[in-house]
Amino acid sequence: MLMKNISTNQAPAAIGPYSQAIRVGNLVFVSGQLPIDPQTGIMPDDVEHQTRMSLSNARAILQAAGTDLSHVVKTTVFLASMDDFAAMNGIYAEFFAQPYPARSAVAVKTLPKGAKVEIECIAEVVD
Repeated sequence: MLMKNISTNQAPAAIGPYSQAIRVGNLVFVSGQLPIDPQTGIMPDDVEHQTRMSLSNARAILQAAGTDLSHVVKTTVFLASMDDFAAMNGIYAEFFAQPYPARSAVAVKTLPKGAKVEIECIAEVVD
């Protein structure tokens, strides 16, 4: 299958040897999105704003791929602390409607740039 690189300046640029997203067939695999504002390069301090920024970045990449959050089938949420789960979950619920995507949420020792949250997703593209 042919892989297509997806990128947009409406989300933070990849800072390593990876793509913002890859499309394979009718699926888009969005790399983990840190909560960095693509215009300013600044990361919010609290987990609520970080969650909102991570999901906004994912949304921008999905739009560049020709899809949107309503077509997300799976997310993975990485948290620096499970103590932030409820706060993250409250913001996360603002971005998705039923049927909600399948989701995993895991605590990790640390995230790049000291982030409190990072979110990746897989979405369907309906041509």
